[in-house]
Amino acid sequence: MRNIFFLTVALVGFAIQAQQLSGTELLEKTITYHDPDGNWKNFKGQFQISMKTPNSSERVSQVHINIPREHFMLEVAKDNDRYSYILEKDSCQRSLNGKTSLSSEEIEKFRLSCERGTMFKNYYTYLYGLPMKLKDPGTKIDPVTQKKTFKGKEYLVLKVTYEKNVGDDTWYFYFDPATYAMEVYQFYHDESKNDGEYILLSGLETINGINMPKERAWYYNKDDAYLGTDLLEKATGAKD
Repeated sequence: MRNIFFLTVALVGFAIQAQQLSGTELLEKTITYHDPDGNWKNFKGQFQISMKTPNSSERVSQVHINIPREHFMLEVAKDNDRYSYILEKDSCQRSLNGKTSLSSEEIEKFRLSCERGTMFKNYYTYLYGLPMKLKDPGTKIDPVTQKKTFKGKEYLVLKVTYEKNVGDDTWYFYFDPATYAMEVYQFYHDESKNDGEYILLSGLETINGINMPKERAWYYNKDDAYLGTDLLEKATGAKD
């Protein structure tokens, strides 16, 4: 009976906590956890990511981000090939196995368009800039927070949508109710179809004062099928 009483008290307390925090308040708390000194807006750093997927060889990516200079560089090694993108403001440079003069056939085979380079820039800047990126223009934070149980753990949950010119997906971000650490995020293209994916986060790597998830494991929402895992393997600090 005593255990039931304490469990009831804990659940009631959790529900009150979710009701008391607005969406913007929850966002501020998780940003304080992940970026306590407000470093993201002036982030200059580099890191290495190892991506492992079923039935495919490992892909190792070196990512360089310099927000003040609007500079992004991605160097990818997979199998016996190496390619890179360098984007700075409106400029775009590409290379393949040490060559910068590429044929149309090479660009098509390795998908080395500048549009794809911009996609990578947005992808890495968004995912490794979370949750700070949720303050970007065009982001719509649901004012009402939720509480959900996911994979056996209870979370405070923030729902996020975007203005049409920014994006069409619906996102949910799951935070530890004690620390406000971001531990899961999930997105849907059409929530009624249960499409999209969820991503389980574990571990932390501190890069330039920012606590970034060390490991991300990706799964389909519809059937929990495993897609792959990326590991933040090495942080080498700032690079101007």
